[in-house]
Amino acid sequence: MSPLLKNYDDVTQELARVCQECGRTPGSVQLLAVSKTFPAQDVEELFRQRGHLCFGENRVQELKEKASLLPKEVQWHLIGHLQANKVRHALECAQWIHGVDTASLFWRIQEIASQMDASPRLLLEVNVSGEESKFGFTPQEALALAREASSRTLQAPLVGLMTMAPLQADKTVLERVFGGLRNLRGQMEQLRGVPMPELSMGMSGDYPEAIRQGATIVRIGTAIFGHR
Repeated sequence: MSPLLKNYDDVTQELARVCQECGRTPGSVQLLAVSKTFPAQDVEELFRQRGHLCFGENRVQELKEKASLLPKEVQWHLIGHLQANKVRHALECAQWIHGVDTASLFWRIQEIASQMDASPRLLLEVNVSGEESKFGFTPQEALALAREASSRTLQAPLVGLMTMAPLQADKTVLERVFGGLRNLRGQMEQLRGVPMPELSMGMSGDYPEAIRQGATIVRIGTAIFGHR
């Protein structure tokens, strides 16, 4: 067994263990394998050997290159910062966009998606921790966009929220950040009157706590592919 497959198996087993521990089914948490900077061959190995379908990329160009080499069944998530001038290219390949970090970008995606007849699932990136180095809406800005979106028909559905916790944060901080995103999602659902089922939160170093706080998507790179 290759190191890649062993790492993948270890992560899926730990994910299942944490889900069982907190009374959730493993199927309620989607494992997003973050393949950024790793070769398309690694993605294909996980697809062929483990049937894994969901992969995350940070850069539009790298996503397009890998998508052109891999089976159409692979589902691509763009998780990095998206520049407005690259929206059209992103929508050619990405079924999910996690890093919608401004209102102008959200509405730009709606405009281009309508022109292309595309319907990518969108998640608003929320800077729950308040770190200046991070992109994303403040919670108040996210609520304001939800209020505006509630009166509009969306070509690209708003299905949830995404956040990142500070690196090496302790359990108290993780609970505050991940729990804060979950609570914000509840407020937005009430405001919009429609479900927003997805919470994309948790990475290699903190995904167990994210699962305990309600994550539906965990973004795992290093623990599967190794250090970059």
